Amino acid sequence: MKLLYRIGYYLVGLSLGLVIVSFVFSGKKTTCNYGPNARVIGDLQKKQVRIASSVEFEIQPFDSVLFNTMLERAKVDFANSDTQRDNCKTYRLQSNYLDKIFILEVENCEKYVTILELKQP
Repeated sequence: MKLLYRIGYYLVGLSLGLVIVSFVFSGKKTTCNYGPNARVIGDLQKKQVRIASSVEFEIQPFDSVLFNTMLERAKVDFANSDTQRDNCKTYRLQSNYLDKIFILEVENCEKYVTILELKQP
């Protein structure tokens, strides 16, 4: 078999495979969260949001939509987070919202996320 035919068969098979893979993944919400920051943020966005009763907000009104917006722009401060717990880990996030920096402290449990603190540094 000639080299040109081999290359042609390879390219036809490759293109068919790419089309099939694109159809399989096009309807799903697939993400590739490889870094630890992206994995924590993605996990927090999937859960129900609760607000601790002692939290005072500098942004009014504060709701779950605003929380998710802040999460999209947040970075996890692993040095000040408590990730060694068994059940509910506590994360400290730094987010930029309305050109201001906010510090969020959240408790990440199995089914929900509790906002423990929201402040400006």
